[in-house]
Amino acid sequence: MKATHQGAIISSGILLGAGLGGFADGILLHQILQWHSMLSSVRPPTDLVEMKYNMLWDGLFHAFTWIMVVLGIWRLWAAGKRPDVPWSTRTLVGSLLLGWGLFNLVEGLINHQLLGIHHVHPGDGQLVWDVAFLALGLIQIGAGWATIAAGRVDRTPSGHHAAPLASHRRQ
Repeated sequence: MKATHQGAIISSGILLGAGLGGFADGILLHQILQWHSMLSSVRPPTDLVEMKYNMLWDGLFHAFTWIMVVLGIWRLWAAGKRPDVPWSTRTLVGSLLLGWGLFNLVEGLINHQLLGIHHVHPGDGQLVWDVAFLALGLIQIGAGWATIAAGRVDRTPSGHHAAPLASHRRQ
């Protein structure tokens, strides 16, 4: 059977990219830099009670991103059992970039702009940080699409199309 069904790899990568992008956001911006918490513009973490409240919502955010990663792994595992899935590193990496970019764009539009529940780096210049975050998401989406398109013609060094994983597995 010819490997022609890229959608399984793309959907896996998008889920994994969104989940891993959310983890990167939460770990770097929430925990390490401590620029904001999930609801820091609504409930500023100025005392222990407000900090605990924000910590709870950061935890719920991380639980959501963890679920995205689990779903992405599940999709990737299921794709690995299908002989019609073309295995392409470029397609997977492009899908990861696409998912991370979609996370940044959606999270930035909803949480930063529409709801205003937090900003990338609150205070003077917060709009610049928020717009830069959205721009990063758009760049990641564009790079992801371009990488996926390049993956459609992934070839091994000998010039032959890469074989699907399922054909290498013992029955």
